[in-house]
Amino acid sequence: MEIDVKTAIERFRLFVIYNTCLSHIPKGYLKDPTIFPERDADKGEIYVEAASKIELARIRDIRFVKAADILGVIYRSKTGNTNLKWRQIRGNIGRLTGVASPNSIVNLLEAKVLTKEYIEEFLRHKSADARTEAENTAAKV
Repeated sequence: MEIDVKTAIERFRLFVIYNTCLSHIPKGYLKDPTIFPERDADKGEIYVEAASKIELARIRDIRFVKAADILGVIYRSKTGNTNLKWRQIRGNIGRLTGVASPNSIVNLLEAKVLTKEYIEEFLRHKSADARTEAENTAAKV
């Protein structure tokens, strides 16, 4: 599913945690909005672009970093089915764009990055596009 929404960095951070490390992130890190997971590109990239970053710990394949003044975050799932980029617009608000898998959509909803209304509107447009395409195909036959 194509994603293009404005959202707070805290919500996107929660999504990344839900999708990657909720089972093993230390509780203190989970509660601290300045701590982000990062991961190497060969395991599904998570990269935080920030004015300053300090690595705090490594747990499994995740590096936890304390970041300040976040400019952007790149998230790519291990499978490659989700590829999202968050870019700062102003303060902690940014634009999230890319493609999300069904599992990632569930976690985007859970993190309140997406709303049910956004999904419903997307599905309405998809079904309208499918009807138009079917009508065009039938007219050609």
